[in-house]
Amino acid sequence: MRNKLLPVGIDDFNKLRKENFYYVDKTCLIRDLLNNWGEVNLFTRPRRFGKTLNMSMLKYFFEIGTDKSLFEGLVISKETALCEEYMGKYPVIFISLKGVDGLCFQDAYGALRKTIRSEVSRFRILLDSLVISEDDRDFLERILHEDDSYADVCDSLRMLSYLLNLYYGKKVILLIDEYDVPLDKAYKHGYYKEMVSLLRSLFGQALKTNNSLFFAVLTGCLRVSKESIFTGLNNLKVLSITDTRFDEGFGFTETEVKTLFSVYNIENRLSEAKEWYDGYRFGDKDVYCPWDVINYVDLISSNSKARPEAFWINSSGNDLVKRFIDKADRNTRADIEHLIAGESIERKVRLDLTYDELDSTIDNLWSVLFTTGYLTQKGIRDDGTYSLVIPNREVREVFVLYIQEWFKEKIVEDKKPMSKLCRSLLDGDYEGVERGLNTVLNQMISVLDTKAREGEKENFYHGLLLGLLRSQEDWLIVSNRESGDGYPDIIVEPDDIDKGIIIEVKYSPRFDGLEGAADKAIRQIREKRYSEKLYNEGKRDILIYGIAFSRKRCKVVSEKL
Repeated sequence: MRNKLLPVGIDDFNKLRKENFYYVDKTCLIRDLLNNWGEVNLFTRPRRFGKTLNMSMLKYFFEIGTDKSLFEGLVISKETALCEEYMGKYPVIFISLKGVDGLCFQDAYGALRKTIRSEVSRFRILLDSLVISEDDRDFLERILHEDDSYADVCDSLRMLSYLLNLYYGKKVILLIDEYDVPLDKAYKHGYYKEMVSLLRSLFGQALKTNNSLFFAVLTGCLRVSKESIFTGLNNLKVLSITDTRFDEGFGFTETEVKTLFSVYNIENRLSEAKEWYDGYRFGDKDVYCPWDVINYVDLISSNSKARPEAFWINSSGNDLVKRFIDKADRNTRADIEHLIAGESIERKVRLDLTYDELDSTIDNLWSVLFTTGYLTQKGIRDDGTYSLVIPNREVREVFVLYIQEWFKEKIVEDKKPMSKLCRSLLDGDYEGVERGLNTVLNQMISVLDTKAREGEKENFYHGLLLGLLRSQEDWLIVSNRESGDGYPDIIVEPDDIDKGIIIEVKYSPRFDGLEGAADKAIRQIREKRYSEKLYNEGKRDILIYGIAFSRKRCKVVSEKL
């Protein structure tokens, strides 16, 4: 029997169920929401952890006229009394603020108006109702015909709740997905204060003074402080990644991942998935990133030889990590080294911030990396200090990537030592090359732990050298280009017509093996005739270098052919 389709990028519960996609049952969230009552519930989770799909599920469960067959065979269907009382019994307003973006406030404001207009249009039935007054119909018409004022937009969710309550005789459930995206975009593009003012008014009227509200659920990545947009909202229940309530509602548990891999007959790939995509901790539960797991299973179902990829990291920008690394001082860089090596660091974190506080201190950036999933915790001390770790290999890779980019930029910016290093290389001054490289290495953040394969470590140092050498704009530099009987790591053709340089890079796990590794690199250059390309081009003044690295030390051996 053919396996179900995998819901890659599917976040509509109705489509997922009707078109027979594989579904990891999270309907227990409905039961837990009703049993652990909160009038306004805010869930903060990292991106791509199933927030939108869960919100869609809530909409289809509670909304009047729902197709009850969508929930057949799921956990919630066993709660017969609860289903009888709540399923299909409430008007539901569901908006996603994911698309509220723009380079200026007016663009973002226009996107918000469009989002609200789209939801209001779902309820055109109100326009024909005798219980709706003419003034209230005018309000709806203004929104639908794009004649709405700023005041209309701010009051739109409260007013729509009121009219639905009036029409159906039932209080309304309000679902607001990705509530913090407009703030993130506004902060990046310079209209943060205007967006805070708009959302404070919109949310305040919808959540604080709304007598037509049964309950509300909001989701987002960051817990934005009450002083920012939730001023005076005393009925807000915040359910962050540290809360033990609902800790299995977002993300895949170990049991759920094992079941999924068993269904698709790929149990032999579980260890890879665990290394790359597990490691997040919500409340008391360890969870996998669902976006990664679904994409990985989909990939290897069609190609059994496929290797893990960084699906979560590549699904959107990683500006937070870049900003953090750019801001890091020497102590912070030491902390990053420990994290990348698989160790933990102890930090107090703030779970609620305003966006304009993010860059005020490095401590705030630690907090944001934690709440957005780039770091996770494996324990909390009595004084509230968290033991923070990088959750898995995928996230480690993004730290390594941005550290490499940062390092190359910072080092190459300093022209004087780079010129001195390249002059030594050109003159055959191997001791000068060694001194220069060791000075550079001493400034870097080490990104290579003992678990990485030797080839990966050599690749890093290879890339580092290429970045340094490319500071010389007049030099032609080629990498892994065929010459003789192999592929030399680096061939340099300076602006001197007779000169040529060949570099072979090695890695030594121990400092006392550096000299032997460098000698081995020199032998490889000679034995595999790497100089053939340069000789064929008429070069007669050729220098060869064997350069061996071990963490922040190197050894350089040089000969002239």
